[in-house]
Amino acid sequence: MKQSIMQADKICYLTQRMDNLHQHHIYGGSRRPASDKWGCWVYLTADVHTIGAGSVHNNTELSDQLKQTCQRRFEELYGHDKFMQVFGKNYL
Repeated sequence: MKQSIMQADKICYLTQRMDNLHQHHIYGGSRRPASDKWGCWVYLTADVHTIGAGSVHNNTELSDQLKQTCQRRFEELYGHDKFMQVFGKNYL
């Protein structure tokens, strides 16, 4: 798995906490392998990742924000055409 393009440190991307970290693949499902290959993931604490209504897996708005932020970062590094080739959907 490639280093995250979103962060360098092992710390929750949203809360800056360092406890109970999970790895969140920003583009999941069939796009999860591409998220691994291209570094489209972040560390999140369990409560922000999967527990409760406000967690990224239960909050579409938060999930969409991460997808958009990651797409912008990916495109800074590799360009829009490559993003579309790899992920097949524009989240912006």
